[in-house]
Amino acid sequence: MNRRPALHVTRLIAVAAAIAACVPAYAQESPAWPDTYVARLQALALIETPNAEVLASRSATLTLEAWCRDHQLAKEPAIVAELVKGVVKAPTAEQRQRLQVTAQAEVKYRRVRLRCGNRVLSEADNWYVPDRLTAAMNRLLDTTDAPFGKVVQPLEPYRQTFAVRLLWSPLPDGWERGGIAASTAAAGILSIPDALFEHRAVLYTRDHQPFSEVDEVYQRQILAFPAPR
Repeated sequence: MNRRPALHVTRLIAVAAAIAACVPAYAQESPAWPDTYVARLQALALIETPNAEVLASRSATLTLEAWCRDHQLAKEPAIVAELVKGVVKAPTAEQRQRLQVTAQAEVKYRRVRLRCGNRVLSEADNWYVPDRLTAAMNRLLDTTDAPFGKVVQPLEPYRQTFAVRLLWSPLPDGWERGGIAASTAAAGILSIPDALFEHRAVLYTRDHQPFSEVDEVYQRQILAFPAPR
């Protein structure tokens, strides 16, 4: 009996399984949204919800954790910071001015992906003044992947957002003046880009001392659940 065809098929299955294993779980499991007018309206409303909630909150990390839990994005709805190594961004003169530090003061940099399970909800650049944190906080930031927002909670921080950008709108320019069908019989799949909206903010202690500046880009995995019916 010639077993070579069966062996060839077995090898193809093994290769396919290996490729699938290399694809992040969140990419495999993200439900597709239909490309309809109603789905686009729903996507816009859902994007604006965490956008507003982060603006009104003291901690983006805790806000994302609540969103993750409420929308069942992971079995364990806890935000984990994945450090991105090898990236260095020195603070600009304007950033030092916002942080109220001199050109000689130490300002550390941290780039992270905030994950809920396997889903990346936000990518963030963070410049912070280590002298305004406790030794324990600095140790956690230097040696662990703990989210910055959770580490600095004892400071009772609050945010002042100075820039907000919507990076993707599900509806085209001038949609309110045009005639867009409410549904399409042969609707395709809604193409959602990676980056949805961006916040830039300064974090302050309870005593109104700035200690960190963040640039956060919120990701499509915020919408990684089935479109509302």
